[in-house]
Amino acid sequence: MHFQGYRGRDHVTDRLAGKAIIVIGSATGIGAATVMRLCAEGAHVCAADLNAQGAEAVAAAARDSGGNAFALPIDIADETSVNAAVAAAVERLGKLDAAHINAADLRTIFADSNALDVDLAVFDRTIQVNLRGHLLCTRAVLPHLLAGGGGAIVYTSSGSGHSGEPVRPSYAASKSGLNALMRHVASAWGREGITANCIAPGFVMTPEMIAGGQVPPEVLSAFTKATPSTRVGEVDDIAAMAALLLSAEGRWVNGQVINVNGGALMA
Repeated sequence: MHFQGYRGRDHVTDRLAGKAIIVIGSATGIGAATVMRLCAEGAHVCAADLNAQGAEAVAAAARDSGGNAFALPIDIADETSVNAAVAAAVERLGKLDAAHINAADLRTIFADSNALDVDLAVFDRTIQVNLRGHLLCTRAVLPHLLAGGGGAIVYTSSGSGHSGEPVRPSYAASKSGLNALMRHVASAWGREGITANCIAPGFVMTPEMIAGGQVPPEVLSAFTKATPSTRVGEVDDIAAMAALLLSAEGRWVNGQVINVNGGALMA
């Protein structure tokens, strides 16, 4: 798969120059775009993903665009894997200034029906990855951030974490829990220089979705009409917000769920 450099590269600053950042869940979509954006702003980035080949492709694309990136495998459902990956990343980076925790098992979302019918295995797997996995990642990166005098954690959440839906209760519960985890981290370690925030994307058309034709035109049209915007979301929209929150310019934003959704949900 081919990855382009951040599309707004001519307008990107060097505000992340010298920063060491890990992006967990980076082989495709939002995570891949974030790696490219952070590298474009001067960061040294570890692209970590269960899909090790995909993460390496992203890191290689970042290097081809003049960035500084490498890839590592990680399975956020496994504590040993998480700890090993973060330790290896810090060893290569030399320090850790920030983390974007973006991983999810999107296969389960298609089997996530309603509270009466959902298979408990689907519920358990969703919580295992989307919530427990993010706790494991937090426990792995936080000591390194504290050792460096502080740093930033950005989680990828969802508007479903605070809006009612008649479907996907497992996914919504995991994201609501993730918002609570984020606020806990911000509250408990804010005075030690830690910021923690969630980005809640709206409907984002990833390059993979576009290339695969996964979204029928009528569905895309419906999403567009339901949003007070001229278009649906793009991965660069989310990457731009992540870069802000991971930079010094975002240091007074803490404990927030930030909706990046074209106005589809106003909260």
